Amino acid sequence: MLEKISYQEWNNAYRIFNDTVELVVLADVGPRVIRYAFLGSNNIFHEVPEDAGLVGGNQFRLYGGHRLWVSPEIERTYFPDNRPISVARNSNSVLFTAPVEDTVPGANLQKEFEVSLEGTGSRITITHCVTNRGKTAIELAVWCPTMMRAGGRAILPLSPRAAMDKDHYQSVGPLTLWSFTDFADPRWMLGTEFIQLRQESGQQSRYREQMTGTFNPAGWGAYYSEGTLFVKCAKVLPGVYPDFGCNFEIFTNPEFLELETLAPIVQLDPGETASHTETWTLFRDVPSGESENWIRSSIVPLVSSNE
Repeated sequence: MLEKISYQEWNNAYRIFNDTVELVVLADVGPRVIRYAFLGSNNIFHEVPEDAGLVGGNQFRLYGGHRLWVSPEIERTYFPDNRPISVARNSNSVLFTAPVEDTVPGANLQKEFEVSLEGTGSRITITHCVTNRGKTAIELAVWCPTMMRAGGRAILPLSPRAAMDKDHYQSVGPLTLWSFTDFADPRWMLGTEFIQLRQESGQQSRYREQMTGTFNPAGWGAYYSEGTLFVKCAKVLPGVYPDFGCNFEIFTNPEFLELETLAPIVQLDPGETASHTETWTLFRDVPSGESENWIRSSIVPLVSSNE
């Protein structure tokens, strides 16, 4: 079901809901999926309190929740998407379309989400589209960061492990570094089969931010917080991925954590569109843990049940 509501001082927002979960998408700015939660429960997404209700202006704001960006991260990435968006209801989905980013550094891109919630359960399908409305070709990759609430941790599977033999001479994927990536930071938990990154508000580490990316052939990543598990999945497609071949990235600072997927790099000619689809699922009452045995026994079966 769909209803127009006011949300956190924004007058134009849309609530998409069924008997299990609700999703709130902002239409005064963005688009941003600002809320995803079980009915009557806390938001699994992070919201930026100082941005609540703000519209207009030329300053980029994060707002919170889930957004649509393009890689590489350059000036155009931070286009201030502070204008109203259009909303169209289809038979089984809702389309949220932003105005053309027609001022520098927008590069004449137009972005939209198509959101579909199943009739029962928590499964969301969200298709992201970026269209080149300019007069010249643009090289980019669709990039989808989701801002998660404080206090949890991200989980990413690594490529399958195997002992070195004649069938395993070649590398199986990248683990990328940023200038501020520090694997000595206690927020990291690097295991044999999984990477975990904790969000900590009171950390006293050398660098405020931490980030890495990887090629993730399993096509899923997760965020665990206080018994709730958020899982996002994206198909692994042929092509060259950004940041030395990353299709999943994780980032954290003292305020939030981001779980991000990327699509392969494409060259968009004028009028062409690039798309990237994610599926989201929420699980409740998931037992807590930290070890890889806990991930294998408590997290992986939930992910598998949603495939």
